[in-house]
Amino acid sequence: MRGNSTSTVLGRRLGGELTKLRTAAGLTQTHAAKVLTGSTTKVAKMEGGWVPMRDPDIRALCELYGLSDPAAVGGLLELARIDRERRKAKGWWNEFPNLGDMQEYVALENAATSIRTWQLCLVPGLLQTPDYARALALGNSTKGHPDRGETLVASRIARQRRLSEEPTLGLWAVVHESALRHRVGGSTVMREQLKRLEEAAQQSNITVQVLPFEAGAHLGMGGAFNIISFAEPGAMDVVYTETAFGQLWVEGGDEAAQHQELFEKIARHALTESESRSFIEALRGEM
Repeated sequence: MRGNSTSTVLGRRLGGELTKLRTAAGLTQTHAAKVLTGSTTKVAKMEGGWVPMRDPDIRALCELYGLSDPAAVGGLLELARIDRERRKAKGWWNEFPNLGDMQEYVALENAATSIRTWQLCLVPGLLQTPDYARALALGNSTKGHPDRGETLVASRIARQRRLSEEPTLGLWAVVHESALRHRVGGSTVMREQLKRLEEAAQQSNITVQVLPFEAGAHLGMGGAFNIISFAEPGAMDVVYTETAFGQLWVEGGDEAAQHQELFEKIARHALTESESRSFIEALRGEM
């Protein structure tokens, strides 16, 4: 089935959504193949994320499955568009080959409408200053390779355009106090980083909350994660977790819903937005 095709996260997410719609409509792959004037093999490849999907095929399947909401159909079409760009290496992120496995994540981030991120040890990438990102790059795998480090910094700053360019990306970041106290790059770098967080928190599309040490034991101690949404929260969500040696993906379903519930519980135990701004301002004065 694979041939020269490649299964992508975006493709699997799109295929999974279409599979869910088909199942809910009580239809089989044979029904889908008939409306597409294709084979069940073609439908299986589409649902498995092995091939890029054409807009006419998506529209035909949505009509067959009874999905008429323009926003929902548009979300599927947007996923398909970004997936095609990703496969054809036309996304801006392909200008940064050093992204490696992160290219898949950045492609998803670029297609998203909102991201909710829980961070234990680091300031979220979308809110990092160049000097903070540079210190991280030099302190990790890029140590001793300043050129590669600068490339990674440039790509991170490029990602941040989504927070200001229309349509703006919605970002809800809950950050543990430890991430704010860890002096990445030294005191001067951290003061500027904390100032950046204060400024970001003033933007209407960005929410920043701090979970302080005094909160004690909490459900988020298991690790950081990002929830990437392509429509309303909960619709077509993808969960991303970065590990020391790779990446983990949760592509929708009950497990993605569990991460959404976990994020909301963590946020409820964090400081409010105004309290978080005051906390960050005070911490910056201590640096």
